[in-house]
Amino acid sequence: MAGQPKPDIRPILNIVIVVAMETEALPIVNRFRLTQHPRSLFPGRVPWVRYHGTYKDLSINLIWPGKDPASGVDSIGTIPSALVTYAAIQALQPDLIINAGTTGGFKAKGASIGDIFIISDCAFHDRRIPIPGFDLYGVGLRKAFNTPNLIKELNLKVGRLSTGDSLDMTLQDESLIMANDATVIDMEGAAIAYVADLLKVPAIFVKAVTNIVDGDKPIVEEFLENLAAVADVLDPAVEQVVNFINGKSVSEL
Repeated sequence: MAGQPKPDIRPILNIVIVVAMETEALPIVNRFRLTQHPRSLFPGRVPWVRYHGTYKDLSINLIWPGKDPASGVDSIGTIPSALVTYAAIQALQPDLIINAGTTGGFKAKGASIGDIFIISDCAFHDRRIPIPGFDLYGVGLRKAFNTPNLIKELNLKVGRLSTGDSLDMTLQDESLIMANDATVIDMEGAAIAYVADLLKVPAIFVKAVTNIVDGDKPIVEEFLENLAAVADVLDPAVEQVVNFINGKSVSEL
């Protein structure tokens, strides 16, 4: 049909996996036998870490924001993830971005500890700008790249993601998360979606549930209790996704 964009039939050869935390990153690094690249593509003073390797027909780069120089803890949150995603796209020109990470889930939306979700939509819940037009900009709703064949083949759950820069949840946050119709929440996904959309790189999101937001346990306590175990569930899920991607074009996902 005239005016319809042609499907992208080029095979996916180069993927970048963006991960927020070292605990999430290392099982994936080990599974794909990636090695830390001694010469950084990034400016010399930034703490960002790049692992690289080949897997089947794919060149894989895993990027995580590294340790914050001032505090020594993982550089979590929207700003570090947006920065490394932008820098990785500029330097590596990937065919596809995968954001792999852990997430809080809502049992009312069908989430359980250890569940793996593919994200359909990303939005923010802590950018409150009550001015017409700016309110929608603050929410920043974006669709993740549509992967119907991947979801069907791997029989994965699908949900909407809401992103904020705090691990706890205020009443205001909760109200906006509900307005976003979120199944899961994290601290980086919508920022990565923003950068990927800006630079027109397809992005998919693979999220593993560490804690139940509407459950009985405090969010922080349950997150810390389950982080390592759920990270070990995340990496085989990422391998399944990468195996499905191998040899396909983005239009076949």
